[in-house]
Amino acid sequence: MIFYRALSWLPFPLLYAASWLGYLLLYYVAAYRKDVVRKNLGMAFPDKSEREITVLAKKFYKQLAETAFEIVKARRMSKADFRKRVKLVNPELLEEYSNQYKDSVIITTIHQGNWEWMLHGATSILNIPIDPVYKPLHDKVTDKLIFDIRSQFGSRPLSMAKSVKDILRRRKEFRLFIMVADQSPTRSERGLWTTFLNREAAFYLGAETIAKMTKFPVLFVQCRRVKRGYYEMEFHEMAKPPYEKSSHDITHRFVSLAEMAIRAEPESWLWTNRRWKRDRQAEEATKAD
Repeated sequence: MIFYRALSWLPFPLLYAASWLGYLLLYYVAAYRKDVVRKNLGMAFPDKSEREITVLAKKFYKQLAETAFEIVKARRMSKADFRKRVKLVNPELLEEYSNQYKDSVIITTIHQGNWEWMLHGATSILNIPIDPVYKPLHDKVTDKLIFDIRSQFGSRPLSMAKSVKDILRRRKEFRLFIMVADQSPTRSERGLWTTFLNREAAFYLGAETIAKMTKFPVLFVQCRRVKRGYYEMEFHEMAKPPYEKSSHDITHRFVSLAEMAIRAEPESWLWTNRRWKRDRQAEEATKAD
């Protein structure tokens, strides 16, 4: 924790110099999940050569290191800093949804760009209560750091286990729920299998389940990196009530928008995520036995 605090005090030029060293350590020394990253990139972009995959992998690791250091830096940044560095492209779409439905809005997104700065950028610009729904990290120190960063401007981070109860209990309060929904559910968690970046993957049904229970509209927000240390967010229409109970249109729409965002800026998605660690055929065969 002392190391993280020391990093957060660095001015941006020194922070990015340190992130370059972080990149060298991640890619060349530790080779952090390099095989996973290369395999994921190769399957997602089968038309790219080995050299092109290597170039893309290096771009990813450089941006991963910079994003990690930026997230730590967020602890020492003000709302004015985030208003300067994070831009909302079309806030009128969110305003239209909130005015039309008079309800809270579910915002889905993926681990792309700087997903932590995105929360603070929206909080600083919109002046609307924003509660991020998150999956607790295994490392307690890092989990505490991320929780503190997410809550520093009044947001109330909700663990996935407690989110449904909290949302239903306070459903009359207008707020935004941010759900980063590109992680893979475990075998014990309900999910939907569908094609994603040329491979079958299971997706959480959390956003879809909550939307149907509450009849809240759902938007997708895409985070693009404009240049080092500067981002823009763009809302996309995803789903609005009334919803069909038996349909999975909400989740399929999320998968489509997520893939669109990744293909537009592949180096900024979290390729170290073991999105395809589960095998549907193997699981079904086990169940059959």
